[in-house]
Amino acid sequence: MYTGFFGLNSAPFSIAPNPDFMYLSPRHAEALAHLRYGLGDAGGFVLLTGEVGTGKTTVSRSLLQELDETTDVAFILNPTLSELELLAAICDELKIRYRKTDASLKLLGDKITQRLQKNHDAGKKTILIIDEAQHLQPAVLEQLRLLTNLETNTKKLLQVILIGQPELQQLLQRNDLRQLAQRITARYHLLPLNLAEVQQYMRYRLQVAGCQRPVFSDKAVKKLFELSGGIPRLLNLLADRALLAAYSQQQALVELTHVQRAAAEILPSHPATSQRQALPNWLWPLLALLGIMFGFLLALQIVPILRGE
Repeated sequence: MYTGFFGLNSAPFSIAPNPDFMYLSPRHAEALAHLRYGLGDAGGFVLLTGEVGTGKTTVSRSLLQELDETTDVAFILNPTLSELELLAAICDELKIRYRKTDASLKLLGDKITQRLQKNHDAGKKTILIIDEAQHLQPAVLEQLRLLTNLETNTKKLLQVILIGQPELQQLLQRNDLRQLAQRITARYHLLPLNLAEVQQYMRYRLQVAGCQRPVFSDKAVKKLFELSGGIPRLLNLLADRALLAAYSQQQALVELTHVQRAAAEILPSHPATSQRQALPNWLWPLLALLGIMFGFLLALQIVPILRGE
């Protein structure tokens, strides 16, 4: 809607995972470096955690773009699975054929083991990436650990990347998962962007969208940083709505007021929103009654004046 007004080729702050807008801040680059290190020959499990919207998916997609045909990848996005369902999902991702009527933990485990050995003999790596891994059940995590038991003298035949929210760290502190926790060769917790990184992030996405001039005022960018806490996904939502607010007023520069308006529409806890919700429902009729009484009393004072009394 507003792209033509601001001279943009596309919406610069869409939350869709468009690889053209992928911005690797120094924090994301460091997280990516940890993943690369963890996937070395001796690697077993790699752990990437961060709050919702900090860019964990961005890092994982960057890693996937670096992999070539010598790497077999299984990517699981929905980890709310049982042990059997997990093995079946891995088989599906690696295109391992099996009869569903005969599926069992042993059968699927054996087929995965055969594929791992076959890939190793062919000089290929096998990587399993699990997103939203904080939802994995302890029994499923233990099944994953058993899959990584297959190894040579120098390397694991299956390398696992667990991506999740901070709750994943707490889950792995369980006593019954200590064997798995000891196999984590690299771990990184992704923090939100700082103000300087937010400024770079905004400029980068606007440039990719075809705009070279400043679109947001300095005060607007600083407010976006304060409201989003440096979380890219929330930053995108606020910036997109602020652009729409500026467009509705036909203003070519997004100002502080536009960001505040966007926050009032998006953030439930923003003061502009909370003030509207501060009064309980039962108080509104009372205020209306007081308004009527005030108007009546005011009329009683005005009528004598009009009569010249």
